[in-house]
Amino acid sequence: MAPIIRGTRTVHDGWSRFLVAEVAMPDGTPIKREIEDHGRAVGVLPYDPERRIAVLISQFRAPAFYADGLPELLEAPAGLLDEGEPEDGARREVFEEAGIVLGPLEWVVRGWSMPGISTEQMDLFLGAFSAADRSGPGGGVADEHEAITVHEVPLAELAAMSDRGELSDMKTLVLVQTLRLRRPDLFAAR
Repeated sequence: MAPIIRGTRTVHDGWSRFLVAEVAMPDGTPIKREIEDHGRAVGVLPYDPERRIAVLISQFRAPAFYADGLPELLEAPAGLLDEGEPEDGARREVFEEAGIVLGPLEWVVRGWSMPGISTEQMDLFLGAFSAADRSGPGGGVADEHEAITVHEVPLAELAAMSDRGELSDMKTLVLVQTLRLRRPDLFAAR
């Protein structure tokens, strides 16, 4: 027998929705669980195989600043999937945040971001591009106050950062490691 959600109560409804769920466990024990109802999201590691670089972004993240004093976080472009297909949302986010027009995407996984608290599932992609595909300013959407900085990082340095435990954003770490497994040639010395 599976647990049963007997009901939910909304405690906040804004950018995210926060609920308290009343759950009956299989043995009948009642428990309460908080749920951050966030929806679907996408994340992409744009990389240029010719120049052997990846494009990451950094921006202020209030939770990371609150929890650890980090003024900004280096991460792969990502965002909520408002509507449409994950591939379309991924391309939109990369253009808005990094100014890159991506073509075909290589799907990695649809994974739970934080299954203990959030409903968010994130589709992750790898996206090859060339220097000619940098056609927009990047930086995010002005009225969303994202204040994004775009970084071109050599793939060899990304691998070294990963090995040193310096990539603290989980989606970025998964994407870098996936690219290393699928395309080790891009990380080898020339």
